[in-house]
Amino acid sequence: MILMIPLLTFITLLFLVQVLNKRTRKPGKLPPGPRKLPIIGNLHQFGKLPHRSLQKLSQTHGDLMFLHLGFSPVLVVSSADKARDIFRNHDLAFSGRPALYAFDKVCYNLSCVSTAPYGAYWREARRILVLELMTAKRVGSFRRIRAEEVGRMIDFISGAAPDPVDLSAAVFDMSNSIVRRAAFGAAGGGGGAGEGRSIKEILGETQRLGVEFNLADYFPGMGWVNRVNGVDRRIAENRRDLEGVFERVIGEHRDRTGADSGEGDIIDVLLRVQKESQLTDDQLKAILLDVFVAGTDTSSATIIWTMTELIRNPTVKQKAQQQVREIAKGKPMVDESDLPKLSYLKQVIKESFRLHPPAPLLVPRETIEPCAIDGGKYHIPAKTRVFFNAAAMSVDSAVWKNPREFSPERFEDSDVDFRGQHFELLPFGAGRRGCPGINFSIPVVELAVANLLFRFNWKLPEGISAEDVDMDEALGIVMHKKTPLCLIACSVNN
Repeated sequence: MILMIPLLTFITLLFLVQVLNKRTRKPGKLPPGPRKLPIIGNLHQFGKLPHRSLQKLSQTHGDLMFLHLGFSPVLVVSSADKARDIFRNHDLAFSGRPALYAFDKVCYNLSCVSTAPYGAYWREARRILVLELMTAKRVGSFRRIRAEEVGRMIDFISGAAPDPVDLSAAVFDMSNSIVRRAAFGAAGGGGGAGEGRSIKEILGETQRLGVEFNLADYFPGMGWVNRVNGVDRRIAENRRDLEGVFERVIGEHRDRTGADSGEGDIIDVLLRVQKESQLTDDQLKAILLDVFVAGTDTSSATIIWTMTELIRNPTVKQKAQQQVREIAKGKPMVDESDLPKLSYLKQVIKESFRLHPPAPLLVPRETIEPCAIDGGKYHIPAKTRVFFNAAAMSVDSAVWKNPREFSPERFEDSDVDFRGQHFELLPFGAGRRGCPGINFSIPVVELAVANLLFRFNWKLPEGISAEDVDMDEALGIVMHKKTPLCLIACSVNN
């Protein structure tokens, strides 16, 4: 109760400042939106799964929708046409990032490429990701790692039979192991017994801190509340755990002799780049954090949603399985040289991206200058947060026939791809802020799903039907399946 008096007084003063500012400025026409309440704006309409809440609101207020979350103005873009206009004509104006409280603390003062404000540092950090870490040659050099870790996952699943296997856990461990080995090399880096929390637990807490409601993100000056409610303590513990992993493996790499020859792991590359640039240790760690979150979560979430849809659609599963087994016949496993021939599997994965985009709201942007959009019809102020609702775009009935149906055949004679040029399908975003790790994730997803289909026949546990499979989503930056996918794997002779 003692805390509530200064809290209410502070919010009231902020409200009065907002009213005075509104009377003195003369903004242009804003897009339509729902009626807002005093002080909280539209926060009460945000919901536990914001992409679903905003999708429902957009059906009433339009595919360009303006609202307020506390004192933060927000633009929500929910159609491919409006996204196309912004990405092609106004990408620079929409290239900022909001300085969210938890991300600022965890991401080394917003030094992650995904959270950094637009400017010289962001351009340099993105250049390092695109031209040093995620080149075709670099990603290709991790081919052996992908094959070995997928093989270990297959062996683990074989050993679990005939009992149900937690495929969600097995796939996450496989994805995380690939990222750890690619980043840390032989050291493997972090998460073993006796090291405290595992990398999985640390990254899970990082994501929770990033997406949980934080008063400071919507009401300026309210960061002090996080000292009272335990958020600052959690952030400090999470940062400490990340530091523990990164400091150890970076130290091990610095103790080794020799420079990166083009075949080293990601830390080798970053240490070489650091010698040639002004990259600080904290910025190096922030880029590593980007690699871990994007590389692990995007791949594992997509694999699990794909397998979930296949178990619910046996005809599609059978067709994909038949092609995989024909292409890799006589081999112990599908290898990466087989992947270009698996045309139907690629359609299946596209359809999975469509119905289950890994980041359904993408990562929010922020306007760095005022901008007129939609042919000059609407004027968007600077410092407006922008959500591109990829989940809404990918089920838009104006674009997709039977949008809620899982039908990979829709891509059979279509050139629609997920690399940021077709705005009805944006699982990795587009423009300057598009995800640079796409080339790292796709081979992992394709190789894992191909081998899961090649090596096993899959069925649901006794008493569970396809209609019973829980399709609820978990809250996170990347949208995982809320309940683990548990299936029975029956080995086959190929």
